[in-house]
Amino acid sequence: MLTIPSAQSVYLACGSTDLRKSIDGLAALVQESFGLDPFSPCLFVFCNRERNKLKILSWEHNGFWLFYRRLERGTFQWPVSSESTVSITSRELRWLLDGLSLTQRRAHPKVTAETVI
Repeated sequence: MLTIPSAQSVYLACGSTDLRKSIDGLAALVQESFGLDPFSPCLFVFCNRERNKLKILSWEHNGFWLFYRRLERGTFQWPVSSESTVSITSRELRWLLDGLSLTQRRAHPKVTAETVI
């Protein structure tokens, strides 16, 4: 089973993106429009105008991964921002993929247990 790779940062491309773009087009968008390095260990997430499709671009070792997700019903709770990109955590990306809003109240905080008794 493929899983989304862990990343240092996750960047959402605000607004809508033409998802007819392939790896090269999205990598050029990351580099030229956002001023970010597409070869960095980050995830770059793009959404279409209808908010029912996502593409995630990621560089690993010697090539790009391109993940594509299409919802059959419903939409992604895509954030609205005046910035070109928004940085979120991997956990918040999972919320977004599960249909939750990034502006929701926070989930239970992570607990680091040291002993049982």
